[in-house]
Amino acid sequence: MQEVLSMLYYWLKAGHIIFVIFWMAGLFMLPRYFVYHQECAPDSPENGVWIDRERKLLKIILLPSIIVVWVLGLLLAWQIGAFSQGWFHAKLLLVLILSGYHGWLSAYAKALARGERKLEGRKLRMLNEIPGMAAALIVVLVIIKPF
Repeated sequence: MQEVLSMLYYWLKAGHIIFVIFWMAGLFMLPRYFVYHQECAPDSPENGVWIDRERKLLKIILLPSIIVVWVLGLLLAWQIGAFSQGWFHAKLLLVLILSGYHGWLSAYAKALARGERKLEGRKLRMLNEIPGMAAALIVVLVIIKPF
C-alpha cells in the first residue's frame, strides 16, 4: 500500500508541475496580449481579434490550469504534511498573490473588451514581471525549504 501511495505522489507532483507551467505561460502571455490589444484602434477589426484571443487564453488555458494547480497542490501538501511548515506558508501566500493577479488579469481583459484602456503599455510590461518573480521565490521555497 505504501508503494502505491508513493507512486501516486510522483504522479500528483508531475501533474502539478505540468499545470504550473501551463498557468505560468498564460500569466506571461496575457499581459503581452493586452499591450498589443491596446496598440490597435478601438474600432478596428483587430480589436475584436484581440478580445477573442484573450478570452480563449483565459478560458482554455488559464482557468483549467489554475484549478488543477490548486487541487493537485493541496493534495500534495496534505500528503507530505506541509501545512505545518513555514516554507509552505510562504509558498501558499505567493500562490494566493498569483491567483489574485490572475483574477485581476481576467477583470482587465473584460474591461478591454468593453473598450476601457486603463493602463499604458509600459505599466502592463512591468506587471508582466510579477509571475516571474513569484515563480523564482516559489521554486527556492520548495527546493531549499529555508524555514
